[in-house]
Amino acid sequence: MSEQGKVALFGASGVIGQSVVQALRAQGREYRVVGRSMSSLKREFGSDPKAELVTWNPEDPASVRAAARGVHTLIYLVGLPYTEFRMHPVLTRRTLEGAIAEGVKRLVQIGTLYSFGRPQAERVTEDHPREPHTFKGKMRKQQEDLLLEAGASGAIQTTILRLPDFYGPNVERSFLHGAFRAALDGKRAQLIGPIDRPHEFVFVPDVGPVVTALMDEPRAYGRTWNLGGAGVTTQREMAERIFAEVGRRPKLMVANRPMLRMLGLFDSFLRELFEMHYLLTEPLIVDDSALRNLLGEVKKTPYAEGIRLSLAAMREQDAAARRSPAPASPAHTPA
Repeated sequence: MSEQGKVALFGASGVIGQSVVQALRAQGREYRVVGRSMSSLKREFGSDPKAELVTWNPEDPASVRAAARGVHTLIYLVGLPYTEFRMHPVLTRRTLEGAIAEGVKRLVQIGTLYSFGRPQAERVTEDHPREPHTFKGKMRKQQEDLLLEAGASGAIQTTILRLPDFYGPNVERSFLHGAFRAALDGKRAQLIGPIDRPHEFVFVPDVGPVVTALMDEPRAYGRTWNLGGAGVTTQREMAERIFAEVGRRPKLMVANRPMLRMLGLFDSFLRELFEMHYLLTEPLIVDDSALRNLLGEVKKTPYAEGIRLSLAAMREQDAAARRSPAPASPAHTPA
């Protein structure tokens, strides 16, 4: 246990949670991981003696309280499929109530840019109006409001770190994943356009150290923070870099807005993604100078290095898969 007290990650199984765990391990700190499935927690964290594995049922207030018991700082990373975004404020309220009841001192939420709505400035600071025009943005704003109101009440200290799109090793839910996979397989990358508008991407392994530094900084609480990428780029530039890294000429197939709508008739994820298409047509580039002024140095892996590291991890994963054939049974149960 650190001198700051027990740290618990609610929703640690995602890629951002894994990055935070790596940062905690590097600091030699004990931590609790909270998830629905003990078998999944054991598979992902069971080999680490510093990890405490705890299951929870967010539908059960007693279970939420038990998961938060003895915790000083709670990092909230609970993700939901687009089709279940209505539950974001609900789960956040339940977690806040349980955390406050158990005397948790601090709560850090890892959020998105959805609550801003359409950008009204070339660079979006934390003071940018929050005027979401999408259902998903409105759910994220409600979630943020709950956290900020709880912090203002004095019942618990809260802060929110907002992230743009991200990429990195083992990150499949990324606009760039298809380009990585296609470059390695010698196929055509399927991207969602337009791909020439300004964009930024955060390299996932960079996030963990920022989160741990933020949660330990008393001045971080009572407001929100932005974390930007390693610079302004475009999807096309990133895809070309990815293909160049493997020594292949880029082969791209771009789905425009009408095509995305049509594909959404057959794919629920793409159907829900259509609502957020404005993030590709109306560049939302964040200003994270406030975060850098607070924490000092904030490491941002250059895109060229992040691409190289991501490809290396995918090659290693592919090699491991070839060494360990999949089970004969075709049965599959969604997580």
